[in-house]
Amino acid sequence: MSQLTLALHRVQMQLAEAAHAAGRDAATVQLLAVSKTFPAEVVREVYAAGQRAFGENYVQELQAKAAELADLAIEWHFIGPLQSNKTRIVAETAHWVHAIDRLKIAERLSAQRPAHLPPLQVCVQVNVSGEDSKSGCSPADAPALLQAVAALPGLQLRGLMCIPEPTQDAATLAARFGVLRQLQQQMAAQGLVLDTLSMGMSADMAQAIAAGSTLVRVGTAIFGARHYPA
Repeated sequence: MSQLTLALHRVQMQLAEAAHAAGRDAATVQLLAVSKTFPAEVVREVYAAGQRAFGENYVQELQAKAAELADLAIEWHFIGPLQSNKTRIVAETAHWVHAIDRLKIAERLSAQRPAHLPPLQVCVQVNVSGEDSKSGCSPADAPALLQAVAALPGLQLRGLMCIPEPTQDAATLAARFGVLRQLQQQMAAQGLVLDTLSMGMSADMAQAIAAGSTLVRVGTAIFGARHYPA
């Protein structure tokens, strides 16, 4: 068994243990393997080990890998910040987009989604920690953006995404993740049902699952340390 397969199985086990500890069924939490910076052959190996959903942060990398791995039934998730001049590639390639933070991006994705493809599954990113360096709309602006996105053709609004600041403080993490849970409940009261909370990564997966995450984005724990070009 390869190191990648072992790493994937280890993460799957950790996910199941975290779900059990939270009194949840592990089947209610989807594992998204974040493959950014890793080559297509590595994605192919992890796919062969049973993983089907992969996340990419960079538009050109998503486009290249999707083309090279077109023979595989991969569910591609775009999870990085998206500029308006690059929405067409994502609209034509991805199955999911997690990081919608303004209406203009959603409108472009909606207009550019090919009619022969099923609706693009989307999440609105919320800046739960208020960091200037982080993408995402403010929690106060999220309800209006969610309602506007939900009305767009070619898109299916699924939920919310966040990337809290790195911290070892459990209470801070719980509060950050709690912002999404509160928004989910607030929108349900307005008649807008959101079934996806995209929160949690390699370092805080267990805390996110305890807070109600339905999708965790795990890269390093599966693929190892990334090596970015200079």
